Amino acid sequence: MGAACFFFAALWSAFTYTPWTLIAARIVGGVGIGLASALAITYITECAPAKYRGTLSSAYQLLTILGIFLTNVINFGIANAGSLDWGINSGWRWMLGIGCIPAAIFFLALFLSPESPRFLIQSGREEEGFAILEKIGGTDEARREVADVKASIERDKNGKLTDLFKKPLLIPFLIGLLLAAFNQVGGQNAVSYYGPTMFKAALGNNIPNVEFLCSSLVGLVELIFTVVGMALIDKAGRKPLLVTSAAGMGVFAAIMAFAFHANIGWLVVAGACGFIACFAFGLGPVTWVMIPELFPTYMRGRASGLCTVLLWGINFCVGQFTPMMFEGWGGSGTFIFWMIMDFIGAISIAKFAPETKGKTLEEIQALWTK
Repeated sequence: MGAACFFFAALWSAFTYTPWTLIAARIVGGVGIGLASALAITYITECAPAKYRGTLSSAYQLLTILGIFLTNVINFGIANAGSLDWGINSGWRWMLGIGCIPAAIFFLALFLSPESPRFLIQSGREEEGFAILEKIGGTDEARREVADVKASIERDKNGKLTDLFKKPLLIPFLIGLLLAAFNQVGGQNAVSYYGPTMFKAALGNNIPNVEFLCSSLVGLVELIFTVVGMALIDKAGRKPLLVTSAAGMGVFAAIMAFAFHANIGWLVVAGACGFIACFAFGLGPVTWVMIPELFPTYMRGRASGLCTVLLWGINFCVGQFTPMMFEGWGGSGTFIFWMIMDFIGAISIAKFAPETKGKTLEEIQALWTK
């Protein structure tokens, strides 16, 4: 369903002729994002072996960043493919419509994907679930995991959504909400969404389409450091990466605030690269890895979904209010705000987040029942 929403939203966006139909098309695309982001990472988490779960789950973020990078490169190419008038009249339609191609690939690939083994076991289809787990980790590991999952399901078979609001699930739920919030209030999407506008304001119009060129550079940095995060997540651990990431973003937000204040265009771009690099190796991928890890099988999908709702809700606010912040506070004041949020995030994560590296999902669940 999410893939279908992506496909139709891309085509609809390309052929729309009024602002309201464009907004409607983007809302359909947003439904696709909500479905895919909440479910894909849960699916990966439930299929991955414990020792590789961080790396495999963070592949979700890597491919998201790869998509953003390719989008910036493609948009730069489209912007240079014709005149300014052509770009205003037709070029933007190509920028939006071309998204139907990866959406179609995603839709078709899903028919080759098996169901989550934990969902199958929970639904009484134990043999199917065992067969998938056996392919992933071997016979002995599959038997152990099936036993753990069945024990977890038996213990929680009478569970309800309201369990999230009382012990023992209240603690992991609050931690999940904390991670979801600081994934967005750190300010990285201010750069992702409004980078072209910021870079054009900082560097002027001396280089044609400089805003798309700089956005492509930032996207490349994000891609590289997402790979760094994938390499470290199952070695350094989740919590050290999160704390270092948030603190580093705070430092580079301070640099960008100074650069805007002093009107140093190249330092704005350099600061943005550092800012996004810190997000890419920590808060970006690790948030998506840890949130579904925190919850038992029967609650994982729903709890992860609620955390994702908060994440995208704050994302919406960042998208809506960043232009107002720039207009009212200027670039300097805006990044001082993000700096404060990042340092608060680093302190909060250091105090409350657990370490889940190397633990099975059932072992993580046991943390809340000790």
